[in-house]
Amino acid sequence: MTFARLDHISDLDTLPRMPAWVTSARAETLEDVAFLSGAALNHLHVVLGRAEVPQALLRDRLALRAAEACVAFFGRSERVGELRDAVHLLRPGDLPGPAGETFLVWRRAVERSISIKSLGRALPAFESGQIATWLDAGRGAPVTRAAMALEAVLTEAPRADVSALILADTAIAQALGWDQLVPLLAAGLKRADLRKRGDDLRLACHRALVSSAVEVVRLSADLAPRAAHLKAVAPKLRAKGAGDAVEMLLTRDAVAPSTLPLPDRAARRLCERLVALGAVRELTGRDTFRLYGL
Repeated sequence: MTFARLDHISDLDTLPRMPAWVTSARAETLEDVAFLSGAALNHLHVVLGRAEVPQALLRDRLALRAAEACVAFFGRSERVGELRDAVHLLRPGDLPGPAGETFLVWRRAVERSISIKSLGRALPAFESGQIATWLDAGRGAPVTRAAMALEAVLTEAPRADVSALILADTAIAQALGWDQLVPLLAAGLKRADLRKRGDDLRLACHRALVSSAVEVVRLSADLAPRAAHLKAVAPKLRAKGAGDAVEMLLTRDAVAPSTLPLPDRAARRLCERLVALGAVRELTGRDTFRLYGL
């Protein structure tokens, strides 16, 4: 992801925290909420510019968070654990189901640099020209552009909530000069917000952005030292293919041992070794069909 690098502060032990006045202010008017969302987005931009933040992993985990929100919009009960299972435990020929497919759509949207072609791969139900038209609907500041894109999609395709939210996040990324999408709005919006229009929708998007930016900054601060620790213990791993396995763990929300570039038994032993070293966590709490991640 392309951000202005801030190497001159890379020696700090922690990432800069979101200012307390952003998180504690009680704003009601569109103007005041827009001011807070601008401050939150600026701070997020700074945090995402830090070299120690594992960008691909962060986007993948945010894709999971966005998928969970969208699944709830549909009235389904699947949460993070079920969504991970639906995608990571798929066997050849299996279908992921509606919830798993929602997660896969978000994952496809965040894994490549933004382009009409890559968005077309993530959203195959829509023609590339239509996607470009919706993105062009937005004008002005980042969140305003996102709200306008969101409204444009949902006006023409009222049931395309996931596509609309992906394109709204894309509008934010483009406005800020980011070359990859960062899922922000879905987790902060309510189902009822998606039926709003005009200033009401803009207000909802600004509020969602504030809450989501706070969470993304928190998650970045959590993942950065975990990623650093995994990199630090990597030289201790002797298994052939361990380096590629570590790279997978540094870029994905979760992995099943069977997907690592090692024989099954060696992959399980590697994951157990990394857990013992405090470098990764077992995410399911199960004895079988386990998943691992930072």
